[in-house]
Amino acid sequence: MRVQLVEGVHLSAYADGIRRVYADVFSAPPWNEDPSAGARYTERLADDAGRPGFTAALALDGDSLGGFATAWTTPGAFPADRSYGPVAEALGPDRVVAWLCGAREVDELAVSPDARGTGLGAELLTAVTRTAPGGRCRLLTSVRAGAALRFYPRAGWHQVPVPVPGRAGLVVLLGPDHPAATSAAHL
Repeated sequence: MRVQLVEGVHLSAYADGIRRVYADVFSAPPWNEDPSAGARYTERLADDAGRPGFTAALALDGDSLGGFATAWTTPGAFPADRSYGPVAEALGPDRVVAWLCGAREVDELAVSPDARGTGLGAELLTAVTRTAPGGRCRLLTSVRAGAALRFYPRAGWHQVPVPVPGRAGLVVLLGPDHPAATSAAHL
């Protein structure tokens, strides 16, 4: 499989593969989403592609898609929708502005179960964060995502040891070259 960046306007050509991988990954534990969530994700992806700094990477082997990653720039005015509100509450306004606003935000990373353990996840993650301004990139995952919580540190990511309130059990991670990664790890 080869990993390549794909512009948002061209993602629709890969919608079937993205939908399949999304459903395969996120319908399994710990996410347990309904398999139809893959269709909703591909619909949302069309809107996400219009976000500032949007980038997508696909793992392709001919016509077969083995994984994908998407990211964008977190707005300077930190949003309150989705998971943003609890993250802002946990970190406080100063850390949110210093660490998250303007950073490359990894939204999704999914590797097909049959392609795991090949280094593909790390390649996809690097592809969408390589050009993060000043090395500032970040992501959220769940405390219940044991495989993800083992994977990200192996890829050089740093978990911020601040619990995020709410049912989702979110964890904030800063990228390997994020200037706050070392200080955040010692909170």
